[in-house]
Amino acid sequence: MYAALATDPQEAPSRRPPGHPVTTVRTSTSASSTSKPTATPTAPDSHGRFGSLGPVGLVLAGGISVQFGGALAVTLMPRAGALGVVTLRLVAAAVVLLVVCRPRLRGHSRADWGTVVVFGLTMAGMNGLFYQAVARIPLGLAVTLEVLGPLALSVFASRRAVNALWAALALAGVVLLGGGGFSGLDPLGVGFALAAGAMWAAYIIFSARTGRRFPQADGLALAMAVAALAFLPLGIVDAGDRLLNPTTIALGSAVALLSSVLPYTLELLALRRLPAPTFAILMSLEPAIAATAGFFVLHQALSLTEAAAIALVIAASIGAVRTQTRRVAPPAPEA
Repeated sequence: MYAALATDPQEAPSRRPPGHPVTTVRTSTSASSTSKPTATPTAPDSHGRFGSLGPVGLVLAGGISVQFGGALAVTLMPRAGALGVVTLRLVAAAVVLLVVCRPRLRGHSRADWGTVVVFGLTMAGMNGLFYQAVARIPLGLAVTLEVLGPLALSVFASRRAVNALWAALALAGVVLLGGGGFSGLDPLGVGFALAAGAMWAAYIIFSARTGRRFPQADGLALAMAVAALAFLPLGIVDAGDRLLNPTTIALGSAVALLSSVLPYTLELLALRRLPAPTFAILMSLEPAIAATAGFFVLHQALSLTEAAAIALVIAASIGAVRTQTRRVAPPAPEA
């Protein structure tokens, strides 16, 4: 989500999600400033004014797909359990990505494989913890708590005083959400969501490292395969032969399509035309999208207090992203 957080400022992770595939898109300041399209059918001012509507729409469509896929996963849990749903999602996404990307297995160093294995295990942990959370607390609140992980990473990475404001806003949102102790929420679900946020922060770091070591989306496909293999025993123990039910397999594949394959494709297309900081700000809206999906699919209505808490966390996320963007912005060229 926080594109400006990649260790190398020239690399930007496309997104997190709870289990959403993330790739890294390499951008070059010099290339972007010197390379111009040889021909374009639109005038420069109209392209600058309206050209971003396309990629913005792609990102928002990806976010809607992710969160409605998460809502569908919640409805699938009575059939296969939380661990079973995660297993179906990871296995289906891994199969699709391996077939589409056909990653090269030879020619990688031990450090390359170590990075992709840790990335895959992080992905598995993030998925497992998040789905344990949404099995216990509303989807919108789970995503709001999970966002705190990347937000904390952004605040610590920038080391600027203004980030104390964003941290305070996020803390106020959490206090408001907890209502003085999270008495209205399952404490285990809250713990799972916060742990998923910590894994999300680690996921961002290893996404960037994997993107530097593997071309295109090869590292993502291999990491997804690692995640699927790591989670498969847990899913078998938890769900058993329920994983072999044709209806369950079909619904799990739909979850993988909505929450992994489709949003990854949309975001990859969007990032070719959309600046990474703008992308990261759009990703900050995910708690609101998740709350909307929870309302329409799961009938999980939010109180005014919970809605205000989500708004505070979103504001803190956007502020942290903008602060980080200003910090890594390249200097203006000399006249």
